[in-house]
Amino acid sequence: MHVLPEQTPALIRLRDYRAPAWRVETVELDFDLGIEATELSARLLLRRDASQNLPLRLDGENLQLLSIALDGVPLPATAYRYTGNVLEVDGARDGSVLETRVRLRPAANTALEGLYLSGSHETGFLLTQCEAEGFRHITFFPDRPDVQSRYSVTLRADRARFPVLLAGGNPDGSGELEGGRHWARFVDPHPKPSYLFALVAGRLEKIERDYVTADGRAVQLKIWAEADAIGRCGYAMDALERSMRWDEQAYGRNYDLDVFHVVATHDFNMGAMENKGLNIFNAKCLLADPDSTTDDEYRHVEAVVAHEYFHNWSGNRVTCRDWFQLSLKEGLTVFREQSFSADMNSAPLKRIEDVSLLRRAQFPEDAGPLAHPVRPAQYSEINNFYTATVYEKGSELVRMLAGALGRAGFRRGMDLYFERNDGHAATLEDFLGALGDANGTDLMPYLAWYGQAGTPRLKAHGRYDAVRQEYTLTLAQHAPGTAGAEPRPALPIPVKLALFDRDGGMLPLHLDGQTSEGITELVVVLAQVEQRFVFGNVASSPVPSLLRGFSAPVILECDYTPGELALLLGHDVDGFNRWEAGQQLAARAYEDLRDGASADALQAWCAALALLFDSHGIDDALLADLLTPPGEVELAERETAIDPQHIHHLRQRLQLRLAERLGAEALHQRYLALAAHTTIDMDATSQARRRLKRRVLELLNLLDRARAGELAAAQYHDAPGMTDRLAALTVLLRGQAPQAASALLDYRTRYADNALALDKWFAVQAQIPDEDAPERVLMLERDPGFTLKNPNRVQALLGAFVRGNPSGFHRIDGAGYRLLAERLIALDALNPQVAARLATAFNGWQRLESQRRGAARAAIAELAGHHGLSRNLAEIIGGVLNH
Repeated sequence: MHVLPEQTPALIRLRDYRAPAWRVETVELDFDLGIEATELSARLLLRRDASQNLPLRLDGENLQLLSIALDGVPLPATAYRYTGNVLEVDGARDGSVLETRVRLRPAANTALEGLYLSGSHETGFLLTQCEAEGFRHITFFPDRPDVQSRYSVTLRADRARFPVLLAGGNPDGSGELEGGRHWARFVDPHPKPSYLFALVAGRLEKIERDYVTADGRAVQLKIWAEADAIGRCGYAMDALERSMRWDEQAYGRNYDLDVFHVVATHDFNMGAMENKGLNIFNAKCLLADPDSTTDDEYRHVEAVVAHEYFHNWSGNRVTCRDWFQLSLKEGLTVFREQSFSADMNSAPLKRIEDVSLLRRAQFPEDAGPLAHPVRPAQYSEINNFYTATVYEKGSELVRMLAGALGRAGFRRGMDLYFERNDGHAATLEDFLGALGDANGTDLMPYLAWYGQAGTPRLKAHGRYDAVRQEYTLTLAQHAPGTAGAEPRPALPIPVKLALFDRDGGMLPLHLDGQTSEGITELVVVLAQVEQRFVFGNVASSPVPSLLRGFSAPVILECDYTPGELALLLGHDVDGFNRWEAGQQLAARAYEDLRDGASADALQAWCAALALLFDSHGIDDALLADLLTPPGEVELAERETAIDPQHIHHLRQRLQLRLAERLGAEALHQRYLALAAHTTIDMDATSQARRRLKRRVLELLNLLDRARAGELAAAQYHDAPGMTDRLAALTVLLRGQAPQAASALLDYRTRYADNALALDKWFAVQAQIPDEDAPERVLMLERDPGFTLKNPNRVQALLGAFVRGNPSGFHRIDGAGYRLLAERLIALDALNPQVAARLATAFNGWQRLESQRRGAARAAIAELAGHHGLSRNLAEIIGGVLNH
């Protein structure tokens, strides 16, 4: 065998896409499993595209090739070439069978991509992660999503060490072997791409449930976890059943195998993976119990379980043609997951949660050097494009389409999309074409949304003509980054709107002479750079409520007065827009404090919230969100030169003014009333009380630290569940309460053997916003529970520090930047994917004030000059440094 030196990967461009020259009709895999060494025999039935006269080239990274044969004949070394990335074989023809045998090293695989060991040598188990390009670390294959094959997988292993053997598809036999070994076979009748391959082998326990689909198929649902965690899987099982039933009702999609396996692991780079019939979950997205799981985490578990199940159709049965179409499966499935969660819980609160995440994660991404379109034009390392843009902004684009078509129209379009593309690899054009064809409309103008980076700005101006009793709304759009450049074409921007009178009542809408009675809300589509919309029969000057439900992912600029925003905050029946009015008013109040300007916005914000605080007609959870101003990341977007510490102090002053307006006694009495109903129940009312209780205690802590500390200490020790316990611990730490140290020690002892709960202990300390934050992180790294080898623990400490503590991470002396750069080098040698994701914290450094900007650039430049960076990390660092 002749081995060539590894080549630097070429830049991959969407415009260069070509259909595969070779496909694989069937795949037979036979694993002889072991922790230190696993051997795999693969048998591929090859199909050749007659129009392409290209040799057989298969992806395969760092595989130890033991044998190779073509059509039953062992190949001499002169008949193939293996570069370390690609295997090229001579003499293959249509219908040929290629057989290879390779050796893998699972225990040495710290990148957690391909086949690896989760846990210790003695008690851990083997599993795989193949999206996006992990299958090439397992065997030789055309590892691309448009090659779909039918898989037959046989697993052989020592029964005592690996009593459970699982793979995707349906069970197809099992039995005993000599020497205390056993085997199991799985066959998947549905063609799938290689990134959906999965296996699991080890000592695992299960819970199971029988399920019958709407079309009558009997399915066994099985969730697997290690013995100490299986008792925390019941909620996930309930969520899975709810997800399956919802998909049947909302989309007419039924499950299509006889068994559905879900496995939990503490060692996983992603949140979860939708492998066909064998979903693999990061334990933090699956395990739940009241003692160690917060209300927010319960909802997250439900959402992720749903997300991965919904992929069975939007991603598995219909996959994406290439990785440029990644949002076709991820953005679409996030939208389906969000719709499910809204139906299961509170739709307004879910919308607030989703838009908050979009603004906190995706808007800064869109405004920084790592900005990219939802469908990028090129990439070097595809793992770096599993971003908020692809997921969250991609979901918002689907939401726009659904809003434009209406519920019935969108369902017609989805039915046609699944029917046309079942078993195939689709593109965004296929998706838009199906939705449009099913409704007799052309949706291709929306494709422009997928091709440009940046967040569009929507400017709105209203003018009232008392004589004509007409209200004219002028809308104009501006794309970012177009100054001095060739203008971009106008995007279709659906704007859902309503008009309110000055008493807070909704007005009937008569658009451009239309006289449809009883309509108080409608959608207009801004399809040009600027358009005017004229409403008649308007008796007095109205207040517009725009982008209701956040109908398009844009930044709205409207000439509201503080009084108009306060009116919407107090009266808008759209829960999201009521919250949005409060966010805009709070941002204006922040600017009042920053600029020393008039306090009109600050006074209006505090007064409106004081009225709502005294009202008994508002949901507790919504009130908690209304009492929370925009976060420091969102407020930073309103600055030209960002000083995170100054932003933190101003936001604290803003909250203090609100707390003063509400009053310490009123806050105390509300807290006591909410605490009197403390339960561990998971119903919506109980969760809402806990949410508001936390917010009230936070505000009281700004006014009276001693009293808040006593209440928080009592809440910590008496808490029936993690939601109240973690909220109390956070208040104790933020208020520097004397009880904080003992609570921290108690928590560390109580949850010493609970990895997910211990993650919170690291995170809550990493996010304390003070000058000592970098030193505190260094101290926590010395805790015996910290390791760079576990992605969850890395995110809990380093991720929480760099993303959840802006004033601490951006300390003016650059200590936070140097700390991150040093850890990225160490982490990159272990797990390049995790290192690259953590490095995105440097995104936007150019907008920092000058001293921090210089310190950040120095740290990034030194990191970029380090020899031997992975291509994952090098691409991110190069992007943030050279933009």
